[in-house]
Amino acid sequence: MSSHFNASVNNCSGPIGPLSGPRRSFLQAGLAGFATLSLPGILRLQARNRLHASETGKSPSEKTAVIMVWQPGGLSHIDSFDPKPTAASEYRGPFETIATKVPGLRFTELFPLHAQLADRFTVLRSMNQTAGGHPAGSMQLLSGDPDTRDKVKPRFPDWMTVANYMRSQEGPRRNPLPAYVGINPPLEYNGPAYLGDAYSPFTVMGDPNQPTFSVPNIGLTDSGEVKRLDRRSNLRRNLDTLERTFDQQRELLALDEFESQAMTLLTNPKTKDAFDLSREDDKTRDRYGRNSWGQQLLMARRLVEAGVEVMTTSLSGPLCGRVQNWDDHAVNHNVFEAMKFRAAAYDRAVTALIEDIYERGLDKRVMVVITGEFGRTPKIEYSPSTGAGDASAPAGTIQPGRDHWPRAFCNVWAGGGIQTGRVIGATDKRGEDVVERRCGPGDFLATLYQHLGIDSANTLIRDFNGRPTPIVDHGKPISELMG
Repeated sequence: MSSHFNASVNNCSGPIGPLSGPRRSFLQAGLAGFATLSLPGILRLQARNRLHASETGKSPSEKTAVIMVWQPGGLSHIDSFDPKPTAASEYRGPFETIATKVPGLRFTELFPLHAQLADRFTVLRSMNQTAGGHPAGSMQLLSGDPDTRDKVKPRFPDWMTVANYMRSQEGPRRNPLPAYVGINPPLEYNGPAYLGDAYSPFTVMGDPNQPTFSVPNIGLTDSGEVKRLDRRSNLRRNLDTLERTFDQQRELLALDEFESQAMTLLTNPKTKDAFDLSREDDKTRDRYGRNSWGQQLLMARRLVEAGVEVMTTSLSGPLCGRVQNWDDHAVNHNVFEAMKFRAAAYDRAVTALIEDIYERGLDKRVMVVITGEFGRTPKIEYSPSTGAGDASAPAGTIQPGRDHWPRAFCNVWAGGGIQTGRVIGATDKRGEDVVERRCGPGDFLATLYQHLGIDSANTLIRDFNGRPTPIVDHGKPISELMG
């Protein structure tokens, strides 16, 4: 397979430039494209590839890591971690609440394993943002874009790309694995924006629970193939020799780093081991759950343990119900049937990940956050189903649902040296609005950046127009989480 490069020239394309097509995925790109670049093509690429270093701030020295588990569409906070048992029936839903290991803290009955492990994580019940659509809501939370309008493409890079970019400023990566990996990651409404595709994730798609699942183009063992790739890479370097005379500002640094990491991933046998779930014993795989979500999160743990620093994965697909996400409008799902349908797999996989982070001594270095872009309406609404399927009645059947609700929602935090066994913030008696310790997207982002050693208050990156742009223009790390 070949990479495609857009050689057109803009006024300023931002810190790295034009790796076009899908976000960076060595699975998709391989190295064939590097051999097809002519010297004029490289010159045009250089004209567009101006690498702007961060205006302020230093790269982190400690290799901390984050795993973000994404719930696309938004988890109903009332039916999970912020139940309202005394609210009127049109709000509270049908589920009973259960005690947890933390005195006074209650979840709904759907999450017994979370209840047993509640001393190992903290629930933030007071997240808030202002965008009601999936694109804008995702962009607000993951990039800090305050715009409430849905857009086709993001204006600002998401925190994962920013972290990868900032870490790359330290110099060549010694670990053969990419710094940023996404397993079925949340890419629909987010991306690198002006940072460019070279800082997007190494993307793994598919169901890791399937016996036929594999990650192609990693850890090649055929010596002839490795030599062939080396020759191809050397050819590209030779074409660059003349150009290097004029490359005083290191405009091709990003391309060099991209190629170097691709070669390492393809030829280092250790890379294949990190993705190989067969190296886990059956008991561990069973504990996570023998399904796509359980094995995604097990792979995420393996990868951060092996040195991946930014790890994202979405809990979507058939385990969610008919429409394969958490968007539990009545037209999509019976929200309560959907919650029951997915609860066991979710409960098992997430608690196994959190438990492993502590049991394997990763809890200071690795932070875990589980969230979606918003919550669901506290008041239940009823509409006719648009189709039969898992968690949805036949078309035309009136069923309950909950709509988008950015005014209040929950996320769950673990690891990262945080204080656990706590609840931060509160919503009102119906779960409609935050009444205690309101936290917004800026606070969410600043907390992640702080763990990664990035000074979000003082770090600027040049945008498409060359303007220094803050990575967080409001918000502070959530102090109650900090250990």
